[in-house]
Amino acid sequence: MLDTAIKQQLQTYLERLQRPIEIVATLDATDKAQEMGELIMDIAALTDKVSVRTDGKARLVPSFAIGLPGEAARIEFAGIPMGHEFTSLVLALLQTGGHPPKVEPEVIEQIKALSGEYRFETFISLSCHNCPEVVQALNLMAVLNPKISHTMIDGALFQDRVNELKIMAVPTVIANGEAFGQGRMLLEEVLAKVDTGAAARDAARLSGKDAFDVLVVGGGPAGASAAIYAARKGIRTGVVSERFGGQVQDTMAIENFISVKETDGPKLSMALEEHVKSYEVDLMNLQRAASLKAGELIEVTLANGAVLKSKSVILATGARWREMNVPGEREYRGRGVAYCPHCDGPLFKGKRVAVIGGGNSGVEAAIDLAGIVGHVTLLEFDVQLRADAVLQKKLNSLVNVTVITQAQTTEVLGDGGKVNALTYKDRASGETQRIELEGIFVQIGLLPNTDWLKGTVALSNRGEIEIDARGQTSLPGVFAAGDATTVPYKQIIIAMGAGATASLAAFDHLIRNSVTAEIVA
Repeated sequence: MLDTAIKQQLQTYLERLQRPIEIVATLDATDKAQEMGELIMDIAALTDKVSVRTDGKARLVPSFAIGLPGEAARIEFAGIPMGHEFTSLVLALLQTGGHPPKVEPEVIEQIKALSGEYRFETFISLSCHNCPEVVQALNLMAVLNPKISHTMIDGALFQDRVNELKIMAVPTVIANGEAFGQGRMLLEEVLAKVDTGAAARDAARLSGKDAFDVLVVGGGPAGASAAIYAARKGIRTGVVSERFGGQVQDTMAIENFISVKETDGPKLSMALEEHVKSYEVDLMNLQRAASLKAGELIEVTLANGAVLKSKSVILATGARWREMNVPGEREYRGRGVAYCPHCDGPLFKGKRVAVIGGGNSGVEAAIDLAGIVGHVTLLEFDVQLRADAVLQKKLNSLVNVTVITQAQTTEVLGDGGKVNALTYKDRASGETQRIELEGIFVQIGLLPNTDWLKGTVALSNRGEIEIDARGQTSLPGVFAAGDATTVPYKQIIIAMGAGATASLAAFDHLIRNSVTAEIVA
């Protein structure tokens, strides 16, 4: 099951086990069960600290659980955790075996102190780059707290279960039989949902911080660049971010980041975070900005009520997926309407789907999905596709793809539980057409995350923050960078440059204000 190189690497990791662990498998006669059995035996052959039993009686078959001998296992894998989930498997083995997790001590104590009993199930796809974060968070909670258990479920392997629960997006988390969450969630986000007093404690802690010299709002490429440039000046720097990495987290193939031939969003986001943390930067993740107030010190109020103060602010809040804004879209989001083909595509294996948008993102999505689903219909509003020629050539070579141009999507239809069709207007004839399908992937661009700034700084008619060549906004001391601004091209490398520009301009602003204050005094 595992090749020689992976076995050698895994054996090195397993040397860190501090206590014996036991894998209990529930298998049947299927090919997947045979693969799972081979994987388990490969692992056990690498160390004498791992034993295997095959007399499990799990509800989902095939599956295997990881625990301590003589105790009921609290971590279960209903599926073969390869691909993106292989790291989840390795961490589950190590943490169950006593290897300390790379988590702050206060977070560990918070998990141990949780009083409720939670039986978590996470539905994933092995191609989903957001799923491992959730799986690893819940696995760790199960390791640390005996009242918590967690099962990872491969949606492609357990289609009946997926259909029964009407799951149309991954990761989807079920807790004690009820919907708990959907989409990428960090450990701190999960804890905030189960520990009801955490938000108030967090708000009080944040409000007690001293004023910053530069406060960066946003943790994408622009925000990371701004923070690094500010920290290198030796001034007090903070970053408040709803999700560090931002939209880059949802980008898989990155092939135009100069000097790096190819990478992916999660890897780049991790590298950005490591670089920021190498400086004295106060990184406040999982915090959403709610309002900004100018004054002698600029105040940024967060969604949890905390107020942060700073002498200057750099706005780098990025952008989010643009919605179609048609009837049925929000009603069926996560129930057939999706925005990440890499994550949710495997749930639609053999089914009919549509991709909305004929730019690079839309055509790339259609190409990827064509290898999984039964049929793809790509709808483009314009008279022709806007994607690069090489992508269009590949798309046109696929036999299970239909391209319809001059198509304006008008409604998402469903049976109350999930999507079953969409309608579009043929812009050439004016006629309304209906397509029967099970999934819709929306790929029509981005919207700036600036709703919270309306009435505070000048915004363009598209909602972008208006800036000058130095990144200065309409408010003195408030700068901006990246996809949230009027910069004409939304690219990672451009956002990074803009972040550096805004940071240098903010530093210059601080120096000039300091000199002015001394003269006045």
